[in-house]
Amino acid sequence: MPDRLPPLTALRAFDAAARHMSFARAADELNVTPAALSFQIKSLEEHLGQPLFRRLNRAVELTEAGRTLAPGVEDAFQRLTRSWRATRRLHDTTTLSVTAGPAFTAKWMAPRLYEFAQAHPEIDLRFIASLRMMDFDRDEIDVAIRFGHGPDPGLYALPLAFEWLTPVMTPEMARRFPTPESLRKAPLIFDDSLDFLDPPCDWAAWFRAVGIDHAPEHGLRFSQADHAVDAALAGGGIVLGRRALVVKDLHEGRLVAPYGVALSTKAHFRFLCPRGAETRPHIAAFRDWILAEIGKTASVTEGLTIVPAEDVAPK
Repeated sequence: MPDRLPPLTALRAFDAAARHMSFARAADELNVTPAALSFQIKSLEEHLGQPLFRRLNRAVELTEAGRTLAPGVEDAFQRLTRSWRATRRLHDTTTLSVTAGPAFTAKWMAPRLYEFAQAHPEIDLRFIASLRMMDFDRDEIDVAIRFGHGPDPGLYALPLAFEWLTPVMTPEMARRFPTPESLRKAPLIFDDSLDFLDPPCDWAAWFRAVGIDHAPEHGLRFSQADHAVDAALAGGGIVLGRRALVVKDLHEGRLVAPYGVALSTKAHFRFLCPRGAETRPHIAAFRDWILAEIGKTASVTEGLTIVPAEDVAPK
């Protein structure tokens, strides 16, 4: 049997029919008549020399040959579609698709996006706030901002800034609890999204960093970091604030960090994109803007004593 491939249109018709298990729905997807789709599949079966579908009264089902062919054809069309989209995006410098976690999007990115839009009116920025690990080609993503340890094989990965955590609160709350020791009786807020960090960067670790043997367990708990910060902004308590998520509020005085000691973690935010794509004009512009914005609030770190979390980890 010759290996010459059948026409692409016939394979496309088969793929749609195999996914829908319906000639009518497949025809709708491809915007052709059921008769035209049936003709394409019949020509494919003649090319193969055996039937791919068993025609029933009101339905169809795949034959053994159809079941063998369907996965490879579906995968091939998906790969072709991803490659086509990726190639088209090489010439699109006016649309930038970015994904970042919900907390980073809400607390760092969203309050600053107006400035980026003003500086780059030629770029249409699209944001996907999600922790799901996305495929750059399949999901048509240009840039991902991710927090963690890495590594990121095959990607351009730029660390954005080292990350630390320190108790933050409203100025009024700081007057009520002026010392680390007074936090024993303070309403503490727990950010459970940091539970994956190793060594831990939790309240017990911070208390060890300031020489206090205290491991609190009770208080408000949030699974999302931005919700924990919002609770602190509302005066609901004191949270171990991550630099990236509280730096703007600290810089502008809505929150204060009165105790001067922060825990650092080796986990950090990274700017990620396919290797080589970092030189594309709109991606480079976005990267440079992020770095410039980070630099604007660098002074917040001044005066903080940074204690590595591994130095106070339980032995």
